[in-house]
Amino acid sequence: MLGSANQNVMIKATRAAGRSLVKDFREVENLQVSSKGAGDFVSKAIISSETIMRDMLVEARPTYGWLGKDGKEVEGADPTRRWIVSGLDGVTNFLHGLPHWAVSVALEHKGEIVSCVVFDPAKGELFWAEKGAGAWMNDTRIRVSGRTKLHEGLFATGLPNGGQSDLPDTLRDLARILPACAGVRRWGAASLDLAFVAAGRFDGYWERRMKPWDIAAGLLLVKEAGGFVEPIVKTNNMVDDGEVICANEALFDRFATIIRSA
Repeated sequence: MLGSANQNVMIKATRAAGRSLVKDFREVENLQVSSKGAGDFVSKAIISSETIMRDMLVEARPTYGWLGKDGKEVEGADPTRRWIVSGLDGVTNFLHGLPHWAVSVALEHKGEIVSCVVFDPAKGELFWAEKGAGAWMNDTRIRVSGRTKLHEGLFATGLPNGGQSDLPDTLRDLARILPACAGVRRWGAASLDLAFVAAGRFDGYWERRMKPWDIAAGLLLVKEAGGFVEPIVKTNNMVDDGEVICANEALFDRFATIIRSA
């Protein structure tokens, strides 16, 4: 894989964090403790993963800012650049022993994501992209799907639980999109949903009220794979407001019209 110096630093950091999480994941599957105990164990695994990434990224680029999964932002000596990091995306999957979770990092420059990595350690798939250089999985160039018929499209989203305020919106979305497409999947890791759109596995994805570290890396993947990416509300900011709708060029307008028709 040939990338910039920043890209190589990001890949090394995500792989190191991924190795740490794989060891912890094996322990989660064998835990004979209360759910609270398992939750505490996973919380420690996330902290360990993010610490590994922080140490490696800050050592390599000490002037860059930092925004991690704990929500605490650190402004660097260079205010134009910051890392946006998720030490573990797909926490519930990880906690339940489901091998679908990821580590991700995005580099933001002057408010724009310019480089990213999403690593799926359980499957050995590393997705990465740089602005203007395309999107890749391991050493293979990836592209969004070529489907042109909405009724053949497979889409992904997140499903909030009953205590979250966006549940009614999501239920209305599903009522509109399900009759028009081949299906909707909820796999529980936004970074991988976006990576799978970039790889043509899903034809589109939408979700509201996400955190910056959930989607920052995946947004660039989809763009560099030839996809269309916008906030659901056009005047919003995808990273700051945590919402996204994306698909290939042929399906985007019809897909977006359905989701935005509330």
